Amino acid sequence: MRLISGSAGGIPLDVPKSVTRPTQDRVRQAVFNMLGPLVEGARVLDLFAGSGALGLECLSRGSESALLVDQDRGACEVIRRNLAKTRLAGATVRQGDVFKTVGQLARESACFDLVFADPPYAHKPGEADLCAKLLESADFTALAPAGASVVLESLATRRSASPAPDGWELMRERDYGSTRIVWLRRVGSGHG
Repeated sequence: MRLISGSAGGIPLDVPKSVTRPTQDRVRQAVFNMLGPLVEGARVLDLFAGSGALGLECLSRGSESALLVDQDRGACEVIRRNLAKTRLAGATVRQGDVFKTVGQLARESACFDLVFADPPYAHKPGEADLCAKLLESADFTALAPAGASVVLESLATRRSASPAPDGWELMRERDYGSTRIVWLRRVGSGHG
């Protein structure tokens, strides 16, 4: 796995052992082609960051800052190594439960222009759909002012496109093999 483009393009990234499912290069390329100029100057939040590839790709392409959050200590160590290797500035790594961290960030009145969430996939009926849980969270919604974009990665299923939750506009939904990418944009007059 490597960074695709920008100031650190081509630099290979380390991947945490056994705790993550890295987003494939071709899927990341498609996501960044979709987002285009939204990345430059953005304040980025990368949830379930794993190797940090999405947040680091944003910094490589000119984002102002990136907060990378993962619960796993080993993943956070890998992100820090990848930061050192790429020499990208503007990144903060935070280890902790994503939902607790989202609550803390909401209490801090943090806001982001671009949010990525690539949680563990729900494979079986009854397993929690963490993307849906995030979108239902008032704390998560508070982090995304009007115009902010959220990119969710989940397991592709045969079901038809999902309606966008209240307060969100579906910009694009596309499957890449077993991976579904959903791009939502926050609508409304501001926070909450």
